[in-house]
Amino acid sequence: MKKILIAIDYDQTAQKVAEKGFSLAKTMNAEVTLLHVISKPILYYTSYNTTPLAPIINVDELKDVAQNFLDKTKLNLGDESIQTLVKEGDTSVRILESAKTIKADVIVMGTHSRQWLENILIGSVAESVLKDSTLPLYIIPTKKEAE
Repeated sequence: MKKILIAIDYDQTAQKVAEKGFSLAKTMNAEVTLLHVISKPILYYTSYNTTPLAPIINVDELKDVAQNFLDKTKLNLGDESIQTLVKEGDTSVRILESAKTIKADVIVMGTHSRQWLENILIGSVAESVLKDSTLPLYIIPTKKEAE
């Protein structure tokens, strides 16, 4: 395996996913690409703005924020050779397209600890990627441990 795509979101567990994927890559002496997909800009707007009249953040601003996030993650991993990608669209589709474009050998991603009803109603990106991928997936469980 020569190339690894690590797909991360803004969840608090993203750093764990990046670290586990990077560790796998180092073990195999593989190249790493970090990916963040902006799926629904309105979700970012509602997450960060509480005033109904606040201006909508445009997609270019979201891409800049995402790029900064990936750059910080890259810095935390301590490897300048890591590539970064910011894409927009359906998350699972963009993950699979990006993997194909960079000729990845494996996709690394986390899976959130959603309740079964949430998964039925909104689906799971990891499940969708798994269903449609021809590549191996390395899924990092990010379920919160019981206190």
